[in-house]
Amino acid sequence: MRYLLIGLFCLLPGLTYAAVAKDIAEDPVIEARMMHLAEKVRCLVCQSEPVSTSHSEWSHDVRNIMLQKMKEGATDQQILDMLVARFGKSVLYDPPVDDETAPLWIAPFAMLFLGGGLLVYQLKKRRGRVADVTLSPQDEQRAAELLNENSSKDPQA
Repeated sequence: MRYLLIGLFCLLPGLTYAAVAKDIAEDPVIEARMMHLAEKVRCLVCQSEPVSTSHSEWSHDVRNIMLQKMKEGATDQQILDMLVARFGKSVLYDPPVDDETAPLWIAPFAMLFLGGGLLVYQLKKRRGRVADVTLSPQDEQRAAELLNENSSKDPQA
């Protein structure tokens, strides 16, 4: 019985079926161009995945639209402009810097500058609060005695 189960488990990988990925376009040049362009477009369903690797229906439709426009002779920039006009600038992975997106581009640097300024301010404020302490001769002698006492007890010193 045990050998039968082992034999069945050994045959199990042979029962799996992996299909070969189908090309979207008949022309490999258009296929490569479309996949390169699809890397620049964000899937609005998945949000963090490019259209080229997404398995959503929306991405499939966008790839078909891109393929259709390429067959009609549209340039890559015309296709991107059409997608931006239809879905907005959020469809691009690298949105252009303009009046609408400038705050998104400037915000990380502004936060970094603000944080650095706050850190410098806090450090300067702290420096003013800490006063230099001078020890009296009795305190210095007591500290030296304590240090000598600790060093004589410590075998590693």
